[in-house]
Amino acid sequence: MKRFNKTLLAVAVTLASSQTMAAGFQLNSQSATGIGRAFAGDAVIADNASVLSRNPAAMALFDTKQLSMGLTYADVEVQVKDVYVNSNLGELHYGSVNDAAEAKIIPNFYYVSPVNDKFAYGVAMFSNFGTGTDTGALSQPKPILGGTAQIPAPVDLLGKTEVTTINLNLSGSYRINDHFSIGAGVDVIYGEGTLTRSGELPLGPDGAYVPVDLVDVEADGVAFGGILGAVYEINADHRIGVSYRFSPDFKADGTVKYGGVDFQEINIPIPDIFQVAGFHQLTEKFALHYTAQMTTWGDFHEITVNDPAEAQLKKYAWDDSWLFSVGGTYTLNDSWTLRAGYMFDQGVVGEVSSISIPDSDRQWYTMGATYNLSKHTSLDFGIAFIRGEETQLTEHSSVLELIGQQMPALGNDLGTVHATTLSNATYYSVQYNYKF
Repeated sequence: MKRFNKTLLAVAVTLASSQTMAAGFQLNSQSATGIGRAFAGDAVIADNASVLSRNPAAMALFDTKQLSMGLTYADVEVQVKDVYVNSNLGELHYGSVNDAAEAKIIPNFYYVSPVNDKFAYGVAMFSNFGTGTDTGALSQPKPILGGTAQIPAPVDLLGKTEVTTINLNLSGSYRINDHFSIGAGVDVIYGEGTLTRSGELPLGPDGAYVPVDLVDVEADGVAFGGILGAVYEINADHRIGVSYRFSPDFKADGTVKYGGVDFQEINIPIPDIFQVAGFHQLTEKFALHYTAQMTTWGDFHEITVNDPAEAQLKKYAWDDSWLFSVGGTYTLNDSWTLRAGYMFDQGVVGEVSSISIPDSDRQWYTMGATYNLSKHTSLDFGIAFIRGEETQLTEHSSVLELIGQQMPALGNDLGTVHATTLSNATYYSVQYNYKF
């Protein structure tokens, strides 16, 4: 048991999988308005209070108090197909999971209050990271030699991962002059996660298969981060915004049972987020907007555990990731505003791939609308079709490596697990806005 793969704990606390439908384990679901335009220009458009999720400096563009709140329903399709290993008996297949992820409802809340013509403050609740997948259906032993024997599944790589994060934000903005504004905010991030890794292993008398819980994790914690932003208004119709979100090294406390040892604290480096956005009102009815965003996934280099000992659980070789989006907004009449967008979202996986954290480049195709119920009240609607790429990956299983050492006739590559993954999703989002 001591040689079973320690990446199990890493998977538990990385808050990670393709359920998030953005690079790494990042979420892009902070508002219906943003979803409708593929988040193009979201750090500077400031058409409602949800701009707080992207750039606090944009609060300087408000002259009245505003409230926005909404829900996003993420209908996610994650496929883990054809998990197999090579052996001297040929390829040994464990099967596929076509519905490894569950649909999620993701809420948000934003409030912006100008104090005077210079200063404004705002509070927000949203999520930047989260996940939920289950590949436990593949953890059954594989019959070999006509059913007279069997080998275990790579249970150290398969199972259930469920994570929720909530970002509570307090921000302020200051208008320096007619063209330039700055802003800053504090993030309080709460996260909780559950991981189970279990299956049948030949640990009983005479190699009999018995149920074993390799990992049972319940962990949560609070961390603090921050954001800085700026807006430059060229004129009333053209402006540019920039922001940088500083993310913390997240520490999760709780019960982490693994290998007969109870660990108490897990450390996860969360990446920073930098973005530049532009907005240009080209005609009375049509505006063009765009965003370039980098997430420093290169900082996500290792997961460590503390108490009773400090150890590296998993080393990653992820790359910094960029996304680029462009969108348009068209004012149809006094009641309706229409929007659409496209995003290219770059994957993060470099040299090291993972069944539990599949990733690929993704294309976003989005549309949305705003309906003005009155001069104070409006409803936003957004829909996004997110399409990933089919990815073939390999990952090392210490469980199967140990079996291969015990049964050398099966070959020397039994610990290399192959799989094909595919992640698609459709987001449906609605949002209520009120101008006081």
